[in-house]
Amino acid sequence: MVEERVSIFIDGSNLYHNLKRYNIKVTFEEIIKKFEVIGEITNIFYYTALLDRSFDEKRYLEHKKFLDKISKIPNFHIILCNLRKVLMPDGSVNYAIKGDDVHLATDLISGSYENLYDVAIIVSGDADFISAIKVVQKNAKKVVNAFFPKSSSYLLRNCCNNSINLRRLLQK
Repeated sequence: MVEERVSIFIDGSNLYHNLKRYNIKVTFEEIIKKFEVIGEITNIFYYTALLDRSFDEKRYLEHKKFLDKISKIPNFHIILCNLRKVLMPDGSVNYAIKGDDVHLATDLISGSYENLYDVAIIVSGDADFISAIKVVQKNAKKVVNAFFPKSSSYLLRNCCNNSINLRRLLQK
């Protein structure tokens, strides 16, 4: 029997904030190893944005070093999106990654048409991906939602062929 080809699509902000929330210390290599039971990992796409260097030089350099390290993982693709500075009413500054969902959905759909995978694993909790997932499933691809509790849409999990609770999986 031929092993299924798996592509992983990671919403970087979602993964980062949930690993922090649940105090889970894990490497990308360990995460990938957990997914290898599903099939042969052919591509990993990680959607993020570079931090604002002028706002915090130290955090920017740490993040850049982290991205350089994970970019060396075989078949790992970092997709840099836009970082938007948002001025809050109290004068503080927040940042939001923009374009990551569109990039992820586009790569998910195009990969299904180009027959780059048999199974797509989406590491996100965002229900905005449902319409893209339905297109992928029409192309006879399976979709698995790897999610964290409390930051995941039930509608997203329900739309997928299967789901994996990452908190449970990674705390084993």
